[in-house]
Amino acid sequence: MEQNKQLLGEETLFGVTQIFKALADPTRVQILNLVQDQEYSVNDIARTLGFNQTTVSHQLRFLKNLRLVKSRREGTTIYYTQDDNHVLELLSQAIRHVEHQ
Repeated sequence: MEQNKQLLGEETLFGVTQIFKALADPTRVQILNLVQDQEYSVNDIARTLGFNQTTVSHQLRFLKNLRLVKSRREGTTIYYTQDDNHVLELLSQAIRHVEHQ
């Protein structure tokens, strides 16, 4: 057993588990996959993915709290796009892994 390996701090451990929690939900994975290359409004996301607006708004709030998406307001419309390339790389690698089988 490796003796020099440091244990993760509480804050790091919590943050990592929250990211994997975000990626464990199919709706959030679909949203992250969609917004990784361009901005979408809540309505556009809901329409594209076939979800209701309330569901999408709830999931976007969760993702925004983790800083995985960011928003921009234009008039009364809020647009969302990705905010963390690291996590989206992890998501892309997972997708490639699954599709490779």
